[in-house]
Amino acid sequence: MIRAIIRPEKVDAVLAALMADGFPAVTRISVTGRGKQRGIKIGNVTYDEIPKVMIMMVVANKDKDFVVTKIIEVARSTQGAFGDGKIFISPVDEVYTVSSGYKETEDAQ
Repeated sequence: MIRAIIRPEKVDAVLAALMADGFPAVTRISVTGRGKQRGIKIGNVTYDEIPKVMIMMVVANKDKDFVVTKIIEVARSTQGAFGDGKIFISPVDEVYTVSSGYKETEDAQ
């Protein structure tokens, strides 16, 4: 499973690029949080939590590196900056389709 937390203004471009490359299945969730920079300070106001979007997707192991590279290419700001996001990779032990109860194989994920 790939979980990518990215800037909201980059989400549409990332999803379009993934779709164009044959990876349409994604879950999109609006989130807030902060990274190592501990939020952002503008003038006298500190914003502890910054809006981001998390996209989650399950891909075959053989496609993982390609998808991660694509997300980084599209989501990174021009020169790369704090707040561009993070990508987390986790194994998925089993996948079931709710409507049928069918247990999918890795190739079907």
